[in-house]
Amino acid sequence: MTSPLTHFDSQGQAHMVDVAGKTETHRVALAAGYIRMLPATLALIESGNAKKGDVLGVARIAAIQAAKRTSDLIPLCHPLPITRVAVEFEIDAAHHRVHCQARVETLGRTGVEMEALTAVQIGLLTVYDMCKAADRGMVISDVRVLEKRGGKSGEWKADIDA
Repeated sequence: MTSPLTHFDSQGQAHMVDVAGKTETHRVALAAGYIRMLPATLALIESGNAKKGDVLGVARIAAIQAAKRTSDLIPLCHPLPITRVAVEFEIDAAHHRVHCQARVETLGRTGVEMEALTAVQIGLLTVYDMCKAADRGMVISDVRVLEKRGGKSGEWKADIDA
């Protein structure tokens, strides 16, 4: 029986998947997550008065940089020629959190889900880093792929209620 886990060979050893035979297609992945915090911490972010400066501006740059460096962080991830990274932050005052969404695109032989997930995680970690002096209890949550397009498997969308 062959494993559905593609990063293992027939002997169970980890390996980088061979994508040479795959067709180059336009590939897109969208990931999202959020960081929950104290209302006062959210107010600091909204006002732009955090000690370290423009929290969401710095987090956006960090997220973009992370998407570009994903293969340096995830051992079996292919280095990809990313054609676009778009990162959006949205303040959710009612729930005292900041949502992050990252869309990553490439023209390649493998998807960009890992790059989108990495962008979200690092964007949210940067928010934590920049605000930890005010609130060490922040919680990063619900980071996941929302959709992906391209390649043999085509289009996939998450069940939003999951």
